[in-house]
Amino acid sequence: MIKNLSNLPKILVAASIIITTCYAATINAHSGGATLDPAGNKATFTALARVTCFDDGNGPADFLTAQIRDNSPAIPGMFVSLQLLKGSKAISVTDTTPGDAQFSPFVTLQGGNGTYFMMADKTIAGARDFEVQWHCNTATGTHTGTDIIVDQFE
Repeated sequence: MIKNLSNLPKILVAASIIITTCYAATINAHSGGATLDPAGNKATFTALARVTCFDDGNGPADFLTAQIRDNSPAIPGMFVSLQLLKGSKAISVTDTTPGDAQFSPFVTLQGGNGTYFMMADKTIAGARDFEVQWHCNTATGTHTGTDIIVDQFE
């Protein structure tokens, strides 16, 4: 039984991402989504996850690649962005056309095996329905081991 309902959105997002990841792993794709700032009142609302890339028998990971899609209707000045970070390297991408059903371009961060941080955020207060796709790949582009843990959704 959940006694603290303030954690319910975080629990639901984590559960949906875990379920999506487990299902998607069977087809070598990883995706998940939720609503950033469901109450619509926090411009600094940020989703933070750790993606671990590892050798699952297909070879060691060379890079993490990811993209983001804003599924909400366009609002002037409102955009969702995705950042990848590992060690002293980082990269970012923004979906510049909200609600068009198209993902942003993929961004790639070469960091080898290990844990990458993946963050999604938005530019102003307001609820945003978003989706992220991510993949760990070997140097030859072969999909390899990929796990995710959601650390923050607030």
